[in-house]
Amino acid sequence: MNLADSEEMSAHLAARGFSCTDDLDQADAVLINTCTVRDHAEHRAISFLGRLGAWKKERPGRAVIFAGCAAQRVGPALKKRYPFLDILAGAKSIEYFGDLLDKSGLFPRTTPQGEPLPTALTGYTTIMRGCNFACTYCIVPTVRGPIKCLPAEDILQEVKHKVQNGAKEIMLLGQTVNAYKDGNVSFADLLNRASEIDGVARVRFTSPHPIYFTPEFISSIKDNPKIARHVHMPVQSGSSKVLSEMKRGYTREILLDKIAALKEIGMQVSTDLIVGFPTETENDFTQTLTLVDQACFSTAYCYKYSPRQGTVAAAMKQLPQEVLEQRLDILLNKVRGLAEDAYAAQVNTVQEVLMESSDKGRSSGSFWVKTRNSYPVGSVVQVPIEKAEGTLLFARD
Repeated sequence: MNLADSEEMSAHLAARGFSCTDDLDQADAVLINTCTVRDHAEHRAISFLGRLGAWKKERPGRAVIFAGCAAQRVGPALKKRYPFLDILAGAKSIEYFGDLLDKSGLFPRTTPQGEPLPTALTGYTTIMRGCNFACTYCIVPTVRGPIKCLPAEDILQEVKHKVQNGAKEIMLLGQTVNAYKDGNVSFADLLNRASEIDGVARVRFTSPHPIYFTPEFISSIKDNPKIARHVHMPVQSGSSKVLSEMKRGYTREILLDKIAALKEIGMQVSTDLIVGFPTETENDFTQTLTLVDQACFSTAYCYKYSPRQGTVAAAMKQLPQEVLEQRLDILLNKVRGLAEDAYAAQVNTVQEVLMESSDKGRSSGSFWVKTRNSYPVGSVVQVPIEKAEGTLLFARD
């Protein structure tokens, strides 16, 4: 989602004569697009902003833009702290980014057009912004607001544009992406319609919410091979009690039923897990460990609970940091072999691979595959899998 927002803002800068550079010394403007889901990410972004004071002093005509979720949460305070900051573009105003540039007077429209971020093999396409949930640990609804679904026809036009510019795979994006609805167009409808566009080899999506994986949704995508056979489902905890206190809207039993239904149509399921939520007991944590055993995720990203100011959970009594560290270490050891096991299970299968280089690509189930032969980048090939080494499959082609 951050990449998609960065591409969108980059396009507005390109329309005003700017081109992207990785060389800070050569840059005339710096755009910092931020995340605030975790405290550490926000601090890193603000620290980088602080270091730009000297950079701007070297050439006063330079411009600094601070955008995204951290800008939405703490932007006004940063403006006072760092007077060299030219533009604040909070997450709720990214869709009006062009107007912000125009109002600043620093970025007049010019010709010729500059070069935006290059189109990658995967075209990131935002289909909705915001979130209607009120998870007690999460700052996202505060900084991004309620759900706003973009018009389906606009989304499909953007998909066509990305394909015309070289994208082969489309990633549909939203905070609870599978809650998307535009009139009579459901999320499943949108997935299927995007997959029908000429040039689209594969469609992925992130980040879904478990409750929207309904039987109707699963039924409507199961026979479409262009929809990737991989789902990232953030479950967060294996304890029904903790899930209730997080206000996630589902139980452990519901999770396991949905995971089983997804696997039945050939989906690989990866996840996010949080340890150390303020009310988590040893028994609750044990239930997360046993959920990992039962669900057999293809991989799991594990995090310590990070209190975010302004959320319900931040006001609760916090667990000692040593407890969080200990539980995270135990969970990381539990999930460490998941990916290797998932890769090993693909040996002697045939995988559909989208080539990202001449001899390496990613399967529909999101496994990396090395081929013996060379293929055009962006082509889709069917290859038998001979062996797995760690998190890499080797094809016998």
